[in-house]
Amino acid sequence: MILYDMSENITPTDVKILEILQVDAARSLESVAEEIGVSLNTCWRRVRALERAGILERRVALVDNEKVGLPLTVFVSIRTDNHSKDWSETFKSAVQGISEIVEFYRLAGDVDYILKMMVASVAHYDEVYQRLISRVKITDVSASFAMEKLKYTTQLPLERVRPR
Repeated sequence: MILYDMSENITPTDVKILEILQVDAARSLESVAEEIGVSLNTCWRRVRALERAGILERRVALVDNEKVGLPLTVFVSIRTDNHSKDWSETFKSAVQGISEIVEFYRLAGDVDYILKMMVASVAHYDEVYQRLISRVKITDVSASFAMEKLKYTTQLPLERVRPR
């Protein structure tokens, strides 16, 4: 639910704040305000407005998956012959209950859903897969294992945002 739609009210200050916080959300608002040349109060009000609008969803820490024992990234493509609301809700609930699944999308095209999993090994992937299929019937599953991480970012490109 959007409480306040800012999509047409994003200012150049907002864009600068978002660019900075995407790199380091732990930065103090004082240092952000100083870098972009606004008062601390202005910076605080803009951050609160971005949060209320849902543009700034949350501030999180990024954890190195390899250093916590989850070095294997698996992309799982799923096709189903059941597109009913009940099946879809059951599937969503099953996926939400599996912590190793870190991203989940419904797609247009040949593949119906794609999941991104972070696991310790192929055997760990199989355990997750068995948990998933025990909760919901899936027609076709194909897994692709990442061999090398070539680019990874959570930063959105904000060049096309047109401040008012």
